[in-house]
Parts: sequence; structure tokens; C-alpha cells
Amino acid sequence: MRAQPTASHFIDGEYVEDTTGAPIECVYAATGEIVARLHEATPALIDRALAAAARAQADWAALRPVERGRVLHKASQIIRARNQELSELETLDTGKPIQETLVADATSGADALEYFAGFAATVTGQTVPVGGGDFVYTIREALGVCVGIGAWNYPTQIACWKAAPALAFGNSMVFKPSEVTPLGALKLAEILMEAGAPAGLFNVVQGRGSVGAALVTDPRVAKVSLTGSVPTGRKVYAAAAQGIRHVTMELGGKSPLVIFDDASLEDAIGAAMLGNFYSTGQICSNGTRVFVQKGLKQRFLSRLKERTETILIGEPLDPETQMGPMVTADQLDKVMGYVEAGVAEGATLITGGKRLDRAGNYMQPTVFADVTDQMTIAREEIFGPVMVVLDFDTEDEVIARANDTEFGLAAGVFTSDLARALRVVAQLQAGTCWINTYNLTPVEAPFGGSKLSGVGRENGHAALEHYTQVKSVYVATGPVDAPY
Repeated sequence: MRAQPTASHFIDGEYVEDTTGAPIECVYAATGEIVARLHEATPALIDRALAAAARAQADWAALRPVERGRVLHKASQIIRARNQELSELETLDTGKPIQETLVADATSGADALEYFAGFAATVTGQTVPVGGGDFVYTIREALGVCVGIGAWNYPTQIACWKAAPALAFGNSMVFKPSEVTPLGALKLAEILMEAGAPAGLFNVVQGRGSVGAALVTDPRVAKVSLTGSVPTGRKVYAAAAQGIRHVTMELGGKSPLVIFDDASLEDAIGAAMLGNFYSTGQICSNGTRVFVQKGLKQRFLSRLKERTETILIGEPLDPETQMGPMVTADQLDKVMGYVEAGVAEGATLITGGKRLDRAGNYMQPTVFADVTDQMTIAREEIFGPVMVVLDFDTEDEVIARANDTEFGLAAGVFTSDLARALRVVAQLQAGTCWINTYNLTPVEAPFGGSKLSGVGRENGHAALEHYTQVKSVYVATGPVDAPY
């Protein structure tokens, strides 16, 4: 069971190694086995990657947009053709079940490349008449060199979500994956080259925070896109601001999922389980505060317990496995600490709450009920398979409580009353919302948060605003009217 890449980095169209960089071990979360050993990028490699990106970007931006689109479309086709092997690599990298990675990781990355391949040739400017025969026309221009910094939960998807709009609109990119899951982005770089991307257009450098800091503060960088935690976001935002760089950030959340008495019980439970246990709960937009109206509470908890206890936990490469391990032993320890806090603060443990007695970073899917708004498990992002169930009486009450958080990434509403669903969603302070479903993120739709959950948007037409800038050109058709 090996996943050793050709080399640690992909720079200027080729794999590059420098073993003087600090070691990075890629550990298979199901067994603790080291499946790959890599090295951090040295300052010389970081400089080489940025220089390559700067050189490649000018020629790439000068191409007809439809030509850029052809490269991205070809890359999406290659990814789909190799989905099995890419999904297996993603499972080794993250510990997520193969039944998930086959449908939610490389394939969603291919969707992004395909979408922005088609988008590229549609980007146009405006003509603005200003009187007297004069007019202004606008041009959408690439920003230049973009830096992407990825998280460990969806490494291949995140790399594609950032690369696809950046490259489609004429930028180049240097991408730093999480040091926990370093493998998938290297394959994306390899595939883009195979699809016809010029050397240096998309580069991958490995490393921890110091490598990210070097990228974010380099004067050649015009844009930074981060997916990560709020503490990391604060640091990156502050560092990028020193150079007045464009920034988008998709950070953490503590999202509410509001379930009214008239909701479909099985659908609401299914969404709550997907919004807490999919990817072993390691999803930023998860609906980890599940508000259930009191008339439905007991039936909801009883059926939720039954369905949760049927989840098949096992070897991630087994296609029957429905839930795998936490990504690292440290993350498991952190989540178990929250379970202990929930018990200590008086929440009712409905099911789960224990580590599994087996190799790897496994724990039971866990449900707490009778949770109050001020409990630690209701305030802080857990990032593990721990569902927190709170009850409520009225619509106004639950809206106020749902919004009483520093986060604002996502929210969901379940009810058979569409008017109420629309009314409630309009008042929820979250950048991404769902009605009678949860955690569906098609590339056609903008994705992102408000408050501490981030700035800017990924995907959809909104991405154009974050990877281009507008140039206005005034065209005069008469003499210059000067007073001197």
C-alpha cells in the first residue's frame, strides 16, 4: 500500500525534489502506515515556482479564451477517465471511504474544470456611452500569479476549485496543499500538463505554514485563495494585506440546520446525517447545530439513533464502508476532547461517543441531545462526526439562535411550508443555504461564507469577480476642452 509520488513538488512542468527540505510523512489514517514521504519546499524551490508562474502567465493570458478552455476541458476528461485511481489515491491520502471519493472528490474537480472551460470564452467587457459621442469600454483582465492554499479534507477538489477559475481567466497558480494530504494536487499538475497547459502555469509546492507565508508575501503574487481554519485565515489575510493583494477565503463554520415539525422525518434525518457524518464529519459547511422543533424532537432522536447505529465503519478501500477514520490521530484526540466536554457540560449522549478498539483513527458517529446554546459543543467547530441536537419552539426564536454565532458559512431549513422556508432562509446569516437538502455544492453555484467564515466566493459566475479585474478605457471623439 504505497502512494509515493515521483517527487515532492511539481514546478515548471516537471517533478522536482530537494531532500534538504523538512520531511513530510503521509500517513494512511486507517492503519497508521506511512504511504509516502515528501519534503517541504526550500526557499530556492519557492522562488523557482513563482518565477515559472510569472513567466507562464503572460503568454497564457494572451491566448484566445477558447484555447485556454480547451486545455481545461481536456484535463477534465482525463480526470474522469482516471477517476478510479485518483479516488484510490485520495482515500490513501485522507482516509475517506472509496464510496465517497469515487463520487465527491476528483469528479467534482472535473466538474469545475469543465464548467470554467466553457465559461472562459464568454467573458466580455461593456461599452458605456457618456455623451457627445464619447464612450468608455471595459476589459476583464487576469490578475497575474495566484497562490492557492488548500485544506486536508478535500485536497483534490479544493485544488481544482481554485485552479479552474484562475486558469480559465488567464492567471497562473502556485498551489500549496495541506501537509497532511499532499498527494492529489501533484496528480492535477501532471494532468494539466498532459492536457496541454504550458510549463509553469500550475505549480505545486509542499510545506507547512512557513511555505505558505513565503508564498503569500512574495511581491510577484497578485491573489491569494485559502481554504482553512479561522486562525489560519487571520494570519493569511493580514500577511496578504501588506501587499494589498486580492484575497478569497473559505474558512470554518458552525452551521445551523433548522428542522420544523412539518418536515419529512426521514429526509431531515438523512440530511442531518450527511451534514455531520459524511467524510467522518470533516466538512467545513456541515450542519453541526441541528435545531429540531419540539413537536418532532422525540421521533427525530429515536429514528436518528436507529439509523446512526447502522452506519458501516471499516476499511476505507472497501466499497461497502460508509464511514472511515479521522484524518490524523491528533484530530481524533481533538474531537474526543469535545465529546468529553459535551458529557461534562450536561448534554445527553444519544449514541456513540467512543473510540473504536482497532488500528487507525476511528471513532463512533456521535449524537448529543438536550444541548444548550452556550455549551462548548454548540459554540466551537468540532470537525468530526459529532452531531449536536438542540430543540426550539418558534420560528423567530430559532432564527435568532441560529444567527447567534461568529460563523456564517452555511445553513439549512427543512419544512413542507415553502413560504416559511424562503422566509427563514432570507433571515439566516450564512453565505450558502439549502432548503430540504444539505451540503450539495454544484460548481454552477457560488460557495462561500459571511462573518468569520470567509470573504469572496468560489465557483459559479461569482468567481469571475475574484480572479479578474476591470480596466476602464475612455475614448474621446472630439477636441480636448482645456481652460488653459
